[in-house]
Amino acid sequence: MNIASLLQVSGESIGEAIPRALTSYQDSGGLLEILAGRIEAEPFNLVTAIIFVCAIVHTFFAGFFRKIGHDIQEKHVKKLIEDGSIGKENQDVSFWGRIFHFLGEVEAIFGIWVIALIVAICVRYDWHTAVEYLSHKVVYTEALFVVVIMAIASTRPILNLAENSLRILASLGGQKPSAWWLSILIVAPLLGSFITEPAAITIAALLLGKQFYVHKPSVKFKYATIGLLFVNISVGGTFTNFAAPPVLMVAAPWEWTSGFMAIHFGWKALVGILIATGVYYMMFISEFKRINTKLKESKEHKEHGDEVTSDDLTDLVPWWVTLVHVLFMGWTVFNAHYPVLFIGGFLFFLGFMHATEQHQNRLKLESPILVGFFLAGLVTHGGLQGWWIEPVLGGLGSLALFTVSTVLTSFNDNAAITYLSTLVPGLSDTAKYAVVAGAVTGGGLTVIANAPNPAGQSILSKYFPNKMVSPIYLLAGAMVPTLILFGCFWFL
Repeated sequence: MNIASLLQVSGESIGEAIPRALTSYQDSGGLLEILAGRIEAEPFNLVTAIIFVCAIVHTFFAGFFRKIGHDIQEKHVKKLIEDGSIGKENQDVSFWGRIFHFLGEVEAIFGIWVIALIVAICVRYDWHTAVEYLSHKVVYTEALFVVVIMAIASTRPILNLAENSLRILASLGGQKPSAWWLSILIVAPLLGSFITEPAAITIAALLLGKQFYVHKPSVKFKYATIGLLFVNISVGGTFTNFAAPPVLMVAAPWEWTSGFMAIHFGWKALVGILIATGVYYMMFISEFKRINTKLKESKEHKEHGDEVTSDDLTDLVPWWVTLVHVLFMGWTVFNAHYPVLFIGGFLFFLGFMHATEQHQNRLKLESPILVGFFLAGLVTHGGLQGWWIEPVLGGLGSLALFTVSTVLTSFNDNAAITYLSTLVPGLSDTAKYAVVAGAVTGGGLTVIANAPNPAGQSILSKYFPNKMVSPIYLLAGAMVPTLILFGCFWFL
């Protein structure tokens, strides 16, 4: 069987819906036989899986493409300098340098590979089928929501409020770097159960950047912190049934209330967060001491009349401006499932920001839009992966299901994993717990494992070498807290 035969035009009716209904397969035998049978029944399944794997592999080579783009840009500028034309008519930007830089943007990769997916659908079926799938079968509400909540959460009034609130907790430890670190990595993820995980990770990442990453800590500390942040955020939203995407997918079908989540998941997540954060704290005590020494030296220089930047000045935002921002955030969270309402509210919010611009920073939408683009691409691909995920989840015991769910989450959004588990008939209560616990436990292993992760990476990536978060090092940084949470959810 070759690619040509897989994409052979079938002559089926125009606009035929994809993906094929999982109940339409005549499964028999073990897992491998089931997967082989589903490929034979619908060869296009293999094409979608190959494209999805290519996108995943591409993420691991993102740094390679960014380096190529950087090298091309440097050569371009060098040539302009030699020709004496640097800065003339905006020619100092290389087209191909920017193209390769874009190919190296992790947030753009899955969207880029959607192009290949659309072409494959058009060849195998027709354009109408592609339009039908993109416009009616894929739900982009979460991607749109993340764009809006990230934009609001990154505004000056919200950040000031979050920073001042965490400063109260950090003051219990003398506002030392270690106290700030503990406050951000414990409290912010737990707030994710109420203000949603995308908002929580946006606030936490921005504060980590300001309080730690800006001081150029060791690379090991950077990856340990971002890995811990991703894991804590993933499990920190399990106190309620509406804040964590993987929980949201199963709450209605399985009738899981916020009370149920708090009893069966929330307190275990809290224990795991405390243990994992404590372990990393002990591992990096020397790092905190070094940062603290650096801050003291910086403070002494300022006291002796050195230059004071605008960041050293406290910008007081009127309480009513902050209150309005909080209300807009509340409106967005409350109407998270209704794009027409939260997008409409966001337009009013932009008007309010313009009216109070003396208390605002310039709204930066590039990062939120890239994150939304990432999620949109992920759900577009993920919607066609059910043919292999469903049998993998449906034929396992509880512990094996917990483990496989944790691992699969590394290669697909955990919300997609839990959503597909709702399609498995006759799933026991123990199995339901196992798949959701595994999905949230593995949510920090990769940037694609949990919907909010791209937001955190987008904010913090500028502090890493080549402005890239290495997938391998991220996996290493998240491994210890993941294992700790695995134990908490399984044994407690």
